[in-house]
Amino acid sequence: MVLMSLNKNYQQCLMDIAKRSIENGLLKNKPLRIDLSDFPKELTQYAATFVTLEKHQQLRGCIGILKPTRALVEDVAENAYLAAFKDPRFPPLSKEELKEIDIHISILTAPEPMSFKSEQDLLNQLQPHIDGLILEDKYHRGTFLPSVWDHLPEPKEFLRNLKQKAGLTPDYWSDDIIIYRYQAEIIN
Repeated sequence: MVLMSLNKNYQQCLMDIAKRSIENGLLKNKPLRIDLSDFPKELTQYAATFVTLEKHQQLRGCIGILKPTRALVEDVAENAYLAAFKDPRFPPLSKEELKEIDIHISILTAPEPMSFKSEQDLLNQLQPHIDGLILEDKYHRGTFLPSVWDHLPEPKEFLRNLKQKAGLTPDYWSDDIIIYRYQAEIIN
């Protein structure tokens, strides 16, 4: 797993893109349009991102993708807009809320499958505050970003809550469960 490790200027550029895309959504009801020729190659390489919005340290929206499908700046612009206006858990962001929102961008490494013999073996391998996980079992699927460890610091609770997010019971276990691990570069 290799993190991008963008310099501070590029990180600030991505934060500006996210904010401008949300502002564009308030004005034009669509994400900011990106001209890739305006950006250095470090910001135009394909990357998977999540954009998380918090209001008073509470989740206010979070949308992203797990596999790269577009340039980093395009992905940030799209996901910022979607987190603000299309997260089904929340009403669309209002103009009044914009000044109260904190934006967090997570740039993901490629997910890698984990090998384990049991649930306890899986729990023993988890790296709190480092690993993001994708859980799949038949048609159930869920992911937790590494930042979720801040709220669920114990591996067992992290996994139980991830199962629930995927639509399974907290105690569910099957030999068919597939777990992928990834890391994220967080930009605040």
